[in-house]
Formats: sequence, structure tokens, C-alpha cells
Amino acid sequence: MAFNPLTEKGIPIERQFRSWSELASQPYDTRDVHPYTRCRVILMNGIEVEAIINSHNAARRIADTGIKQMLALVRKAEQQQQKAVNWLIPGSESTIANTIGYEQVAVDLTSWIARHEPDPYLNQVYEFGVLEDYDHLYRYANLMDLMGERRKAEEITGDLTEVLPGRPTIFHHRHPHDELRRPMTVEASSFQSILNALTVVSAEQQTMNFYMNSGNRPEDPMARSLYLEIAMVEEQHVSHYESILDPSTPELLNLALHEYNECWLYWSCMETETNPRIKQVWETHLAMEIEHLRLACEMMKEVDRIDPADIFPKEGVSAPMTFEPNKQYVRDVLARTVTNSASDSQFIPVDQLPADHRFFDYQATVNAGGVPSEDVIRRHREELGGEYRFSTEGSHPIAALDESGTAEGTIYMETIERHARHGHGQHPAQNQTENA
Repeated sequence: MAFNPLTEKGIPIERQFRSWSELASQPYDTRDVHPYTRCRVILMNGIEVEAIINSHNAARRIADTGIKQMLALVRKAEQQQQKAVNWLIPGSESTIANTIGYEQVAVDLTSWIARHEPDPYLNQVYEFGVLEDYDHLYRYANLMDLMGERRKAEEITGDLTEVLPGRPTIFHHRHPHDELRRPMTVEASSFQSILNALTVVSAEQQTMNFYMNSGNRPEDPMARSLYLEIAMVEEQHVSHYESILDPSTPELLNLALHEYNECWLYWSCMETETNPRIKQVWETHLAMEIEHLRLACEMMKEVDRIDPADIFPKEGVSAPMTFEPNKQYVRDVLARTVTNSASDSQFIPVDQLPADHRFFDYQATVNAGGVPSEDVIRRHREELGGEYRFSTEGSHPIAALDESGTAEGTIYMETIERHARHGHGQHPAQNQTENA
């Protein structure tokens, strides 16, 4: 079933503004909401935040008053959409519970995109990132258990996403130069690749923003430290994903691509939502975005002489983005790539990095004095007699990360432990292992 927003009729922009009471709708019940409804709310909040930031940045670079007026008008409607979506999240949902939702979004959204990415290099980009968010979910799930939330992470994620170690967070910390990937070009790329990239950049940016603003809310020092560590990884992920975008895209084309992406995602949410009340939100916002896309295309055609027919697929998009279980897929990615690191724009096993690679210098700096993502697992073992994991598909696909192994093997893959040594002495990971 194809969907072409360019042939659909939207809500005229002058009829899009709503009252405060309309925007502040009833939030979902945090203990009753379907996990993927929560995921859709988190995703679309991030999509709207990206739309607003992108519009503000465009307004700062454009001198034409007419274009700035159009941006301001649409941006105000986007701001109202963001409030309507974000206010669906109840105040009773704790920061750590909200965090579990964010990481489930990262795992299942990025997995779906990797599975539907036609470009082999971009597929590697997404697979590399998903194993790190997978591990973040595991670390936060153990933290949640320690914080006395009186419910387990699986009560938030359901049986849809497993909670197991991914690529251990301690090894996510790379030199910033090794977070930059090869950019695509709009002209040569599959349109699905463009939509995929815009979606993941927006989602990861929202996760980065969430940790930047909420990571200091816990009182427990270890919890604050874990948020701080993973917040820095999320900044890396934004650099990782945004670097695949085409930096030469004209301003108004970039705007139109963002609006098309919003149409695709609101249509996807509308097609897959199980909550009737929230489905109505997606349907209303889709009608608004169809109008935003029309306005962006008109401006692009008038000012830059770029015909939308030359950019967007004539048949539209063929399938919605779907939140769905990706358990076997993630296990396969783990089995194939868990030891990967990065050097410049390439992904290579960590044991193939030269001993003097900047990865080890950076690791030695940031991991000196302890690593919060390891501390939380150690503390869970000490206080609760083991780790928190949730598995529906059997033992861990990596023997060294299976809970039945030794404490050292559970945390550190043998290949990394053997090679992650710095030329000036032991690497902090080795010290952590010996102290485990």
C-alpha cells in the first residue's frame, strides 16, 4: 500500500492552530500503554523537535522576509504539534522509566531502519549504532532495578525487546574523529535512505537532548554518573548519524525533505497505532504535515527552481515504518559485529586497531578512575545477587557475554580484553576486569 503525501489534501495552515486545552490532552496511562504506543510518542516528539530546530536554523541563514514568514508560520504549528505529542507522556512516568522507553525506541527503530536500508555502507552505520543502544537499555534496566522502582524494565518494554548486554558501553568511547561517516548525496541515494537518515538523526538528537536535560535529575551518585557517561555516547551517536546526511543540500530542499519525512512517519504511526485516541492525534498531525510539505515545495519551486517531481518518488512511499520485535536480528548483528570499533569512517574489529591508535588514548583518559556503566552491573551483582536480564530467545549469542560465564567474561569480550592495552601501561578496561 503506497502513500504519496504530494497527492493528498491537508488542513490549510490558517486552520491549524489550537487552544491550550486542545493541546494539553489526556496523557496515556504509564502502566497500561502498549510499549510501541509509548515508542511512537517518544519518536514523534523527537521528530517535531528536529523540525523546529531545523526551521530555526534555516531562519538564521535566510534573508528573504517572505521565506522567514513562511517558516515562522509553519514553525508555530510544529511547536503546537510537539506540545500535543510530548504532553501525552504522563508526569507520573519517572525519568528512569522514560529512559527505558527511549532506549527501546533506539533499538527497535534503528533495527527496522537497518533492515530496510538499501545502501550497504549505511546498513553498517545503523548496525554499529544499534548494538550500543542495546547495551544502554541493559545498563539502565539494571539501574532501574537498583533504584527501587517496584517494577522491572520488561514491564515497560513488554516481551518485544530483549534486555541483554550489547557492545559494552565502556568500549563506546572513541576519539571524536572516529565518529564521522561518509555522507550520502541526495541525487544518488535511494529515497528510502534519505528518509531513514533523517529519522534516525532526529531520534538520536532527541535522546541526546533528553539526557542533557534530565540526566542530572536522579539523586543517587551512581545513577547521575551513568546518565553522564551514556549522555556522552549519545552525542557521539548524533555526530555518527548526522555525518551521513548530504551537506550540500539546498536550504529549501532540506526543509521539504524534512516535511516529507514527517508525513511518512505520521502516516506510519496512523497505520500501526492500536490506541484509538492517540491514532487520532497521528491522523490530525498528518493532515497538517501534508500542508506543510505543500508550502515547502511551493517555496522550493519558486525560489530555487527545484521541481518536487524531480526529487520525490512519483509513486510515494510503499511501506510504513513499523515498531516491531527485532530480537533475532539484533542477535545476528551481535554475533557478526560485537567486537567492531571505528577508525575514521570505517568499522573494523577492535583487535585490528594498531596499538598506538587514538582509541586507546581516549579510552585511557575518559575511563580513568572507574566506569559508571560497569559499576552499575557490579553493584547489581553485589546487592541483588546477579544481573538483571530479560531473554525470550535463549542464551546470549556471545559466549563471553553469557551470564553463566565468569564475571570477567560477562562484562568483557575476550578479544577486546586481549587487545585493548595501551602502550603506556594497562588500559582502564584491564584494571576494571582485575577488580571485578
